[in-house]
Amino acid sequence: MNRGLRLSAEDLRPMDNVAPGISGLRILLVNVYGITAPGGSWVLVDAGLPFADERIRHWARITRGAAAPACIVLTHGHFDHAGAVLELAGEWDVPVYAHRLEMPYLTGQSSYPPPDPEVGGGMMSLLAPLYPKKPVDLGDRVRELPGDHSVPGLPGWRWIHTPGHTAGHISLFRDEDRVLVAGDAVITTKQESAFAVATQRPELHGPPAYFTSDWDAARASVRELAALSPRVIAAGHGLPVAGEEAEVSLRSLAQHFDEWARPSAGRYARQPAVTGPRGVVSLPPARARKAMPVILGAAALGVAWYAWSRRRAS
Repeated sequence: MNRGLRLSAEDLRPMDNVAPGISGLRILLVNVYGITAPGGSWVLVDAGLPFADERIRHWARITRGAAAPACIVLTHGHFDHAGAVLELAGEWDVPVYAHRLEMPYLTGQSSYPPPDPEVGGGMMSLLAPLYPKKPVDLGDRVRELPGDHSVPGLPGWRWIHTPGHTAGHISLFRDEDRVLVAGDAVITTKQESAFAVATQRPELHGPPAYFTSDWDAARASVRELAALSPRVIAAGHGLPVAGEEAEVSLRSLAQHFDEWARPSAGRYARQPAVTGPRGVVSLPPARARKAMPVILGAAALGVAWYAWSRRRAS
């Protein structure tokens, strides 16, 4: 059904002041975050779209001066979250941390399970087969996150394994003030809709449907995050939100996940992709591509929308 829980404007947080020590940058359709540690060093969370490295470095110079981050932490390795990671890690000469189950997709071993364009009901879903699919290869720059759930370079933060969208997806949480950097475990816009992405209307949703390959795991992850009662939610897509309404909405989403977030049909709706330490193991059968003519038409619209978004961003 992919129902969104509407959030009021009072709950929104500006990207330049998400919470103490946290700022964000929106790059067309995805967010990256910079988190400052008590000693003044900082960590970049996610790396945006391909070719976004120059813009991220420019933002980092403005917000954090000349200092490179201590490291880059990836919530997962999809193209819109790790698109510029190779260039940024090389330019800054810093390590990249991710969950061990993301390693196949960050060392060139495996592509992710194929997207499902038939779920979500929007142009961004229809365009999903056209998105970059090849894994990035970070070589020896990528490292597994510590087994004690600490976040390198960020005392007071912990990482939480939140699979479903991908097998090795993680979120970050600061217990002191209950700030959640959610990645794509939950998002605050209807990412399947190009209109919603452009307008950023605040709504709480489950993970982007077209790239989610294990809905049982995604439901468990949302329930785990809801149990934390976060006061601030900074997601990979959509504006950061805060306050009691956001907290209550997340609990409601966790309680009604199957009705509101899980698609009623689709390749992974009832049977997940099976993945392991080396990547994809097995996939449910592909559904017939009845939507291909629509996909091709949506592709043309997508190119036009992308060009418009680039002009607007500049």
